[in-house]
This record gives sequence, structure tokens and C-alpha cells, in this order.
Amino acid sequence: MSKRKGLSLDEKRQKMLELFNEKKDFFNLKELEKMAPKEKGIVAQSVKDVVQSLVDDGLVDTDKIGTSVYFWAFPSKAINSKKSSVKELEAKLEVTKTKQDSVKQSLLKANCGREDTVSIP
Repeated sequence: MSKRKGLSLDEKRQKMLELFNEKKDFFNLKELEKMAPKEKGIVAQSVKDVVQSLVDDGLVDTDKIGTSVYFWAFPSKAINSKKSSVKELEAKLEVTKTKQDSVKQSLLKANCGREDTVSIP
């Protein structure tokens, strides 16, 4: 008997993203449920939950066309989202640095003219 351990949710999410990025195509849920177990070892029953968690996090796009729901994710979208998040973080960093400088200046102004207290033993 094999004591093979199943994949964790994070591993399943990573493998599903790899599948989308390798194929560079769009799929409906039935196609994913057939393809994921064969190519990535993800159990067919958990494919829907994994894909939905990726959609919720914005890593996979989805659209309903007629009665079918299609899912897709392209590598360029991931790169663009990471670039935009880096830009946002850099802007926040710049704002924080300017706030820090202004606080330092106000601290220097507040300490100007004050003498250090000397404790008498």
C-alpha cells in the first residue's frame, strides 16, 4: 500500500497556475477537472475549489458566456500586476520617507533651545 500524501491547498494553487500559464488558453470547469488530475496530480473533486480561490485572489480571470463559465490566466497579467504593486509600494515608501523627514525636522526644532537635564546624585 502506498502512503502517498496529498497536495496542500497552496501546492494545488501553484500547480493550477502553472497549468494555466503553460497552456495559455481558456478552459471551462469540466475541461479543468479532466486535465488537472492527469497533468498536475490535482484531485478532480478539489479543482473547483482551487480555481475559485485563484479567482477570488485575482490570479485567474473568469467570465460567463451563455451557459458556460470560462477561466483563464496569462503570464503577462501576473507580471503586470506585480509591476503595479511594486509601483504602489514605492509610492507609499516615498510618502513615508517624506513624513519621516518632516518629523525629524520638527523634532530638531522642538529640541532647539532646550537644555539637557542633569540628574544630581
